[in-house]
Amino acid sequence: MKINQIICQILRVESVQQKTASCQDVVLVRVRTDEGLEGIGEADASPEVIKAIIDAAYSHTIACGLREVLLGENPLETERLWQKMYRRTMYFGRSSVTICAMSAIDMALWDLKGKYFNQPIHRLLGGKHHDRIKAYASILFGRDGKQTTDIGQRWVRKGYQAVKFGWEPMGQSEALDLALVRGARAGVGDDALLLIDAGCVWDARTALTRAHALAEFNIGWLEEPLRPSDVDGYVWLRDRSPVPIAAGEEECGRESFRPLIDRRALDVYQVDISRNGFTDAAYLRGRIEEIGARLCNHCYSSPITVAACLHWLSTCRDAFIFEDCVDDSPMRHELTREKLHAKDGWMAVPDGPGLGITLNEEFIKHYLVAESGR
Repeated sequence: MKINQIICQILRVESVQQKTASCQDVVLVRVRTDEGLEGIGEADASPEVIKAIIDAAYSHTIACGLREVLLGENPLETERLWQKMYRRTMYFGRSSVTICAMSAIDMALWDLKGKYFNQPIHRLLGGKHHDRIKAYASILFGRDGKQTTDIGQRWVRKGYQAVKFGWEPMGQSEALDLALVRGARAGVGDDALLLIDAGCVWDARTALTRAHALAEFNIGWLEEPLRPSDVDGYVWLRDRSPVPIAAGEEECGRESFRPLIDRRALDVYQVDISRNGFTDAAYLRGRIEEIGARLCNHCYSSPITVAACLHWLSTCRDAFIFEDCVDDSPMRHELTREKLHAKDGWMAVPDGPGLGITLNEEFIKHYLVAESGR
């Protein structure tokens, strides 16, 4: 069996809002073989940039577009193909968006492998520890404390026992920061798990001040208080913070995560399969479990990544919570025939072959804005 086609499709809602939400567009990667099998994947990054990395022509041995690297290869050899992609993109890769593009293809290869063997990906990864995982509703803050309270009440009424609020307008002032979290706690009530995502807005000393202030509201973690590259700051903060520190969603691949893991910089490591692929995520699972930290997924895109994260997180021994994006974008809810939503606050792990999902081709046709590789 050989790869004979890699199709890259970009989907986008008609009107993109200016907010921190990566569920308004999708870069869909479809890997096809000469035996008629297809695997699907996506990357959480700028769709046009991902498409350019896949479509790029051969320049020289270590500056090569990913389609050029993979055509004619056996799609079942996922570890070798990951290493080949990494090697052949060294002049423009090794980190960040190139790893994201590799991850979309890797996700599709694992989906294809599961279909070939008629097995779910979680079984190919070694087996699941969890049939279902508690979900947290992941949503942006309101504009103030009152609106944030209303948002929290909405998702608790829908059955969630955990809610995370994040990003803007946090970071504008101490008074607003505290008002937002006070409103969040009022909205979800005393018994729900409340998670706070600061969105990379503070220096380490300010973050520590906020951590002490927010401890009053019994938050489950403080996520991304610092810039992603501030490893020293995270080490310093985690050693002093009264609340757990979470981060990792920006990290792409094992080399990106390595400083955070080696220095035990975090309490909770958030891994996004659309930025790490199954191949590197399996490696990260072992490394993070061996240092005694906790694992969680990051997922704020389409049901393709939701399914991928469910497969991977179910194989993590100590998985305790799943990020469920509840943005109302159609990309989150209509791209696949299956509706991967929490039921009574829990996410069920798919058991079908590969990712266990099927694309809604009518939806793709309606929202398609660019395509290559046919």
